[in-house]
Amino acid sequence: MGNIRNFCIIAHIDHGKSTLADRMLEITGTVEKRKMREQYLDMHPLERERGITIKMQPVRMRYKEYILNLIDTPGHIDFNYEVSRALAAVEGAVLLVDATQGVEAQTFSNIELARELKLAIIPVVNKIDLPQARIKETKEEIKKMLGCLEGEILEVSAKTGEGVEMLLEEIIRKIPPPYNLEAGLPSGSPASKNDVRALIFDFEYSTHRGVIAHVRVFDGEIKKSDELVLAVAGERFFVTETGVFKPELSANEILRAGEIGYVVTGIKTAKTVRVGDTILNSNAKTQMSKALPGYKEVRPVVFSGFYPARLAGASAKRESQDKFEDLKRALERLKLIDSALSFEEESSGVLGRGFRCGFLGMLHLEIVVERLSRDFGVKVIVATPTVEYKVLLKNNKGVGVYAPSKFPDDHEILGIYEPWLRLEILMPPDKLPQILKLLKEHEAEIGDTNKFSEIRVKLEAKMPLRELVRDFFDELKSASSGYASLNYEFIESRQADLLRLDVLIAEEIEPAFSKVVSRRRLEHEAEDAVEKLYKILPRALFVLKIQAKAAGRILASRTLRALSKDVTGHLYGGDRSRKMKLWKKQKKGKKRLRERGGYQIPTDVFLKMIKK
Repeated sequence: MGNIRNFCIIAHIDHGKSTLADRMLEITGTVEKRKMREQYLDMHPLERERGITIKMQPVRMRYKEYILNLIDTPGHIDFNYEVSRALAAVEGAVLLVDATQGVEAQTFSNIELARELKLAIIPVVNKIDLPQARIKETKEEIKKMLGCLEGEILEVSAKTGEGVEMLLEEIIRKIPPPYNLEAGLPSGSPASKNDVRALIFDFEYSTHRGVIAHVRVFDGEIKKSDELVLAVAGERFFVTETGVFKPELSANEILRAGEIGYVVTGIKTAKTVRVGDTILNSNAKTQMSKALPGYKEVRPVVFSGFYPARLAGASAKRESQDKFEDLKRALERLKLIDSALSFEEESSGVLGRGFRCGFLGMLHLEIVVERLSRDFGVKVIVATPTVEYKVLLKNNKGVGVYAPSKFPDDHEILGIYEPWLRLEILMPPDKLPQILKLLKEHEAEIGDTNKFSEIRVKLEAKMPLRELVRDFFDELKSASSGYASLNYEFIESRQADLLRLDVLIAEEIEPAFSKVVSRRRLEHEAEDAVEKLYKILPRALFVLKIQAKAAGRILASRTLRALSKDVTGHLYGGDRSRKMKLWKKQKKGKKRLRERGGYQIPTDVFLKMIKK
């Protein structure tokens, strides 16, 4: 175990994690040069297209006589849970900071996670090759955050490879091997080969091989044909294969204590396995007492209804059921590779059967929608995203409400409670006025403002989660020209003055567009929803009325004129009464069409409505 080093790279988005991992793969010869591509560890095409890491990826490298197990982690705040899972499986972390951007708000969150687990932290300044790099200033910010010496901060260019070999040497020197008790790992003497304890930090599913658990082995050895048990689930299984990540799955005869690898369990019921469970010997007594500490429970932040894209025609009912089953299978399969996704079945009188889904943020929601379409060929109607509210009714019953369309009417409500967040925003001083104005528009309470460095100000504030979901992140980037960064945490629930705003199309309520808004923004939100729909809804063969309604009254209205066909174009000469007759017939036909057929909203309109 003395020649093993387990570590991960943590950084804010766009600070160069994936590029640094590329250079490490090249230097260690883990990937042949002819097979090398940019962002090699970003396995999904969507990650490479967007230039962001969505899912953590482990890889095993050999450098000199050492085995280096790296876990590349996402940088966006929506995927912070991935970082927490990676940190619990390693002894050290490389903290990467962009020399052109400096320390970001989320960097504080990642450092706190690493410190809680008592990991060795190696601070690194990246992108030193760029002419606009502020190396000295960035080091000062890191020193202030970590309390370290300037000589402990390394300088690298992940793009050119400068300083990366020195970083590998520092990883070997500074990060302890497994079972260093001072690093805060499970206490006790090294276990015997028969006493197995392995922590599941991720998993994937294979139709033929069942659940493939990604594990960190803390005690003992795991090999093919071993009979093991899941501590929490209580499920027993026989190991059909073990191996390591190179980064593709590569079979290995045995996984020893201190190693990171995978275990093919053969378990075909995916719900049985959960991240944070511990794999033990099948004869282990008092399983729960031997279980390793799991990870923090994933808590959805944003909720939205997903419904199969609508169909029309005589076979619509049967086809709609088929589409529902397709969506269900797609969500179940996606859940196997995205444990933060949650969903449960629900039904809407207008939209039919669907699912109430929970996400870690708006980016997470968009990624899921894209993957459903791209990976599984499933098109969905996406309801307006919302958060969870606790509603106290006048009959003294308390209910949790996720769907805006199911939010009680104003006259039934005694009190409403919503989640609040504590925000930390890092920004250049000259952007402070614009951001203070933005925070006021989003109902925030402004806290302390401190000078973090010569060119950075740290601002604290409190805000309803509802307002964070309302495009706050995008508006923050716009107001600061991309220079501000955000970190947040949940703090409490507070009473709120909220109403349900319904949108009517062709005088029928469209549940997917309903939203919960504060009373003071009611008219603005109503006008905004109607105007946006007026611009993106395609015209129909009849006049289409778009309205917003709350508390029993219409607050905004626009009329989308009908597509018209010249039914009199073939006529020439004669009495005008012939034309009048045709126009009257056309009018009656449009009326029948509206009454019988209704108006089918295209699927892409629903996704456009949740985007800025």
